[in-house]
Amino acid sequence: MFSKILIANRGEIALRIIRACKEMGIATVAVFSTADENSLHVSLADESICIGPAAVTDSYLNISAILSAAVLTGAEAIHPGYGLLSENPKFARLCTQCGIAFIGPSWEIISKMGDKDQARATMAAAGVPIVPGTDIISEPDEAHRKADEIGYPLLVKARSGGGGKGIRLVERTEDFLNEYSLARQEAQNAFNDDGVYLEKFLTRVKHIEIQLLCDQHQHVVALGERECSVQRKNQKLLEESPSPSLTPEVRTAMMEVSRQAALAIGYENAGTIEFLMDPQGHFYFMEMNTRLQVEHPITEMVTGVDIVKWQIRIASGLPLTFGQEDVHIQGHAIECRINAENPLLDFRPNCGTIDFLHVPGGPWVRFDTLLYQGYAIPPYYDSMVGKLIVHSKTRELTIRKMKAALCELVIEGIDHTSQVQLDILSQPLFISGDYFTDFMENEFGKPLPE
Repeated sequence: MFSKILIANRGEIALRIIRACKEMGIATVAVFSTADENSLHVSLADESICIGPAAVTDSYLNISAILSAAVLTGAEAIHPGYGLLSENPKFARLCTQCGIAFIGPSWEIISKMGDKDQARATMAAAGVPIVPGTDIISEPDEAHRKADEIGYPLLVKARSGGGGKGIRLVERTEDFLNEYSLARQEAQNAFNDDGVYLEKFLTRVKHIEIQLLCDQHQHVVALGERECSVQRKNQKLLEESPSPSLTPEVRTAMMEVSRQAALAIGYENAGTIEFLMDPQGHFYFMEMNTRLQVEHPITEMVTGVDIVKWQIRIASGLPLTFGQEDVHIQGHAIECRINAENPLLDFRPNCGTIDFLHVPGGPWVRFDTLLYQGYAIPPYYDSMVGKLIVHSKTRELTIRKMKAALCELVIEGIDHTSQVQLDILSQPLFISGDYFTDFMENEFGKPLPE
């Protein structure tokens, strides 16, 4: 087991990892930018090192500075959290070359699954259903012909895309060439890679993901699914587990195909396979996230498995001590992401000083946050400032508990999205569970029944 781990991240996920390490008796090293000098993760870690100015390119994406900090402090492993360098194969490869364990899959797997075109081919070869589409197409005329064969609507998707970037919806053949060109330009600007492919756009679909843990001894366990269909501009807002829409048969099939895919590619550590599912229960591979997910706490709530601790154990070479037959989903959990945004101004991000903070309490209520009273939120980073997670015996009780927790949450000094989450939870379509990825676009904001 490792004796010291460096956390190459910030905010609530850095705190989450530090707390797991403390419980395991592992010393921690925090890295921080000049803008994060007063952040909680800096004070809670055993050691902390400033790695650069506020801009992420000069600090949290500064590979040489992070590796130097690890070597200087004697850290044996690096946990990348999510975002930032967590899915950067170059970073994972350099960690290995420096004799530092990367807490995640190998750089080869990250590279293979980060290339969405290659990921589709890999999953298809492993027997995973994929959405009808194409390989990378660089010739506009050929792409147009293929688009007409697939049929509209369809998506032009960046090979290296992520977070909703590099995706263009095309609904008519006469719009294709313009949208295709824009998608390539956006992909080049965002990822320095203009490779795009085409994919049939499925309507009325759910976004379902399967959480996996895979050790270095070919043991793979699926920890159930998460429903992630409440999204705005392809960004998740609220997640729940289990999904209210999966039948036991579809759940079993989705978990089994995910496990077999992980075995086929030799995956190690925590990972998530994401699917689109139509109303008939047909599901199709969308992408694989080779890292810890933002929404991992709801899986921890319903399974009792600490995913972060198992990431660390697996990276140190320890085998899983439980099998698929030992995984039992208990009750229901919901996570609401709390963002420092103004919903009345098209969700414009904002920053400011936290004048007052009250965190909700009670059994099975968890608030993962970087906030504390007097903390000044810097303007340089993601707008998510916390995740409110609750668990109860049934979905109905969990919705009720989440509403109570959101009403109790008080964050003064900034605009935030807790009221939006309350509105989502009160929508009849959400309550019924019969909602799709277009929920926010089509249903949210409609007047509630009297």
